[in-house]
Amino acid sequence: MSAAVLFSVVALYFGLLLGVAWHTSRRADSQSFFIGNRRSHWALVAFGMVGTSLSGVTFISVPGAVGSSAFGYLQIVLGQVLGYAVIAYVLLPVYYRLQVTSIYGVLAQRLGEQAHRTGAGFFIASRTLGATARLYLVVRILQDTILDRLGLPFWATAAVIVVMIVLYTLEGGVKTIVWTDTLQTAGMLIGLLVCLQFLLGGLQLSPLQGLARLSEQGLATVFGTDPLGRGFWLKQMAAGAFIAIAMTGMDQEMMQKNISVTTLRDSQKNIMTLALVMVAVVAAFLFLGGLLQLFARQVGLDAQGDRLFPAVVMGHLPPWVQLVFIVALISALFPSADGALTALTASTCIDLLRMPERNDWDEARRHRIRRRVHLGFALLFMALVLVFRAVDNASMIGLILKLAGYTYGPLLGLFAFAVLNRRSVRGAWVPWVALASPMLCALIDFNQRALFGGYEIGLELLLLNGAITFAGLWAISRPAARHSAARDESIA
Repeated sequence: MSAAVLFSVVALYFGLLLGVAWHTSRRADSQSFFIGNRRSHWALVAFGMVGTSLSGVTFISVPGAVGSSAFGYLQIVLGQVLGYAVIAYVLLPVYYRLQVTSIYGVLAQRLGEQAHRTGAGFFIASRTLGATARLYLVVRILQDTILDRLGLPFWATAAVIVVMIVLYTLEGGVKTIVWTDTLQTAGMLIGLLVCLQFLLGGLQLSPLQGLARLSEQGLATVFGTDPLGRGFWLKQMAAGAFIAIAMTGMDQEMMQKNISVTTLRDSQKNIMTLALVMVAVVAAFLFLGGLLQLFARQVGLDAQGDRLFPAVVMGHLPPWVQLVFIVALISALFPSADGALTALTASTCIDLLRMPERNDWDEARRHRIRRRVHLGFALLFMALVLVFRAVDNASMIGLILKLAGYTYGPLLGLFAFAVLNRRSVRGAWVPWVALASPMLCALIDFNQRALFGGYEIGLELLLLNGAITFAGLWAISRPAARHSAARDESIA
């Protein structure tokens, strides 16, 4: 299919998003932008969060990784179900009880202002790096499949997409993205099902026959059995649980949608529905990845990793399937980028600029400052996408999870300390503990062969990072004074 036709479809799809954004952002104020006025329907949020949780990385990298790790990624997703249960029945009750607009307000009430700012700072760093890595992957594929043929340079492609995202998130915030993410999740899942159907047809296999063929060739193995290896099932499931707790339950982007739901019970239904749907959807993506491997071998295609899926679709499937793939790819792109941009704006305004406490700021001034912050992050997204272009990685899913181990670990330690004990910390030391923990983890990670021999630290680096942060906070803490006991009881 010609690049011009594909580009026209992209433009029409974006026009639809703008229409949704215009409709949902009418009469929007700061509360609409930050938490959707707490009027979002739980089922709508749950479905839209599937797209946010998966993103373009799952759409491209998870199928591409089957050639090297079979179905091993499913171990992480199974562990995430346990993590989502902790979010639903431990963290969400705290967030609703305290009626926080930013979840890092919990750290302020329990550990003080320095912990509040430290938590928000690590979220901003984590989400900025993760979102731009996801954004880069999809921009690169759009560039390779469409825009190179139109003569558009990579930097211009990235700029156009960032502007698109800004246009439909600038006013409505969470109130808008709850609806746009639902639309985009549907587009991504339709693309997944269509590609599955055509690959099975091309291979002349039924789903059960396809699974049997993958098993014969060692591409359907789920559980790693080497206790010393990175892929050992217990390590992967534990890592998955803590990845979910940290990257969803302690992440403002994900939680701002959950706390936009009217009641705690509905928010809990949302998160557990998300957990179960995620298992099914990721299993389907892994099955797709196995079929891509079989198809590539059948037609003699030499492509691996993140480049496999686009190469098969754009080179070997019918034009209308290519069209569906491009729409699904864009649908996978926007939920992770738009939510991140909105959440980063919200966290900066609430946690760092303390906008809710600025009684001398009228709504016009709040609106003006929020727009400036939003546009500032958009420019940062653009710059980091260009950085990722310069250091292109074969598998972005591995890079993103590695970055998460370093940046979300301090958040895990901070929240665990705030929720699980009654000790008070010396506030001035909190940022130093949070910074020292990932630095110590990096030292351990780079020297693990000398330290542990054959044992390999994988995704459990996140847990190690959180544990070091927790221990450091304990070292700078003291038993809570009696006058603070009532406040701590309300949090725990």
